[in-house]
Amino acid sequence: MAASFDPSAARGRSARPVGTVTRGTTNTNRLRRMDRWTAHALGPALRRADRPPIAVDLGYGAAPWTAVELSARLRAVRADVRVVGIEIEPERVAAALPYADPPLLTFRRGGFEIPLDGAAPLLIRAANVLRQYEESAVAAVWERLCGRLAPGGLLVEGTCDEIGRRHVWVALGPEGPRTVTFAARLGSLDQPSDLAERLPKALIHHNVPGRPVHAFLTEFDRAWAAAAPYGAFGARQRWVAACTALSGSWPLVDARGRWRQGEVTLPWSVLAP
Repeated sequence: MAASFDPSAARGRSARPVGTVTRGTTNTNRLRRMDRWTAHALGPALRRADRPPIAVDLGYGAAPWTAVELSARLRAVRADVRVVGIEIEPERVAAALPYADPPLLTFRRGGFEIPLDGAAPLLIRAANVLRQYEESAVAAVWERLCGRLAPGGLLVEGTCDEIGRRHVWVALGPEGPRTVTFAARLGSLDQPSDLAERLPKALIHHNVPGRPVHAFLTEFDRAWAAAAPYGAFGARQRWVAACTALSGSWPLVDARGRWRQGEVTLPWSVLAP
């Protein structure tokens, strides 16, 4: 049974971590695509920050690899960025401590309350965390996490498969959801709708006829099929051609440079349930 989230109950037990322990599945490079997009999207804000910015890897799992990798990738943009891995399970925090590199990479116990001693993070990344929750819990969790962000900050929440071939994530600012990004290792993709199984909790139950996300994936499959001749030049060229065709009927917010990375991003408003 999926976990629920009661914001009023969470306020009443603020001394304890807020949330439910995840399965903890993790692998090296699992979140590479999400990290790459995040570094690009958040890069200007990271560089503008007048003090070392803070990024949170929330629910990093049974091993600290995703936090270690996020730290390395964000440091390529801003050398003094401080990444904090947060886990609700104390044993996972203890196992991660040997990989800490204070103050650039630290680990602590916590949950949706984001225990940072009053500091506001520029980034909260919550990958494969809300998948186990009821859909009805998502809005309250989003609101809570967005309320912790620094001005100009970003919450990136989504789902990927075990080895990072397929991702879908929502990017949110302090005001709420902004965009949805689909990303894939293109050589392993049969058709774009294969990404449906990785839709985040807010969308996965709405991939049915008559709903925007279903309409988008259906049209993406058609554009992918029509772009089959470009496959002779590689899956990347086929994806770019399909995205180019989609841009005539869907308000894509990125362009060829990101499409070549196996990504495509749309406004949340056009896919929202």
